Amino acid sequence: MLYVGTSGFSYSDWRGVFYPQGMKSSDFLSFYSEHFDCVELNFTYYRQPMPHTMRAMAAKVPGTFRFTVKAHRTMTHEIPQEPLLAGEFETFRQGVLPMLESGKLGCILFQFPWSFKPSKSNSGYVLSLTDRLDYTKIVVEFRNNLWARDEVYGFLRNRGIGFCCVDEPSLKGLFPRVSVVTSELSYLRFHGRNAAKWFKHKEAWERYDYLYNQDELNWWAPKIRQMVHNSDDAYILFNNCHQGQAAINARQMQLLLSEAQD
Repeated sequence: MLYVGTSGFSYSDWRGVFYPQGMKSSDFLSFYSEHFDCVELNFTYYRQPMPHTMRAMAAKVPGTFRFTVKAHRTMTHEIPQEPLLAGEFETFRQGVLPMLESGKLGCILFQFPWSFKPSKSNSGYVLSLTDRLDYTKIVVEFRNNLWARDEVYGFLRNRGIGFCCVDEPSLKGLFPRVSVVTSELSYLRFHGRNAAKWFKHKEAWERYDYLYNQDELNWWAPKIRQMVHNSDDAYILFNNCHQGQAAINARQMQLLLSEAQD
């Protein structure tokens, strides 16, 4: 299955661009699911998911819809010592359990910071994720290009951990644009190519303020088709969410990939 969607959906500045101007935010998800078949939830990075919230969200979308859920920051950025770490993983598990039971949980995304570099301990932690989260599929995203090695792809493949490909600015130290599949699930995130604001910005959204042009999307089309061929499920997510740009590009990508299948 090929899933195309956006990173998050509840944005007030999408009104008039994607959502009807007067639509209530409580109706956003239902409307969104009429146009896209998956969404990446990012709020779970900032606060642990609550069971009632995830249950309510799952109830608003059709059975074929999938949620990918970003791991909480205590699992990627602010990793505590045991037993606190085990407690954070258990809280997260309890939170996403209703979504898992609904059959609409696609995977958990672990997005590690640029400061998370290859080392014996960090590699060991990544490999431990299959034991810590044995109830669903796992995808890891590295920001530091030191992880861009065949050896890394190999140890992920051996453990059945998915690799998140990224499209982001061509800046020193950032991850290159590769199309690598390391598990039965393939994953690609479009962050935008706003090089000027990636490291120098006042507000976080400025980094992702970018609208892909058709040529940039066309470049990815054959690579995505190969990713789909090499996996059971493929997730294509746009994170350039400012002013609805992610929704615009996701729709373009849907059309581009559907034309490729015809």
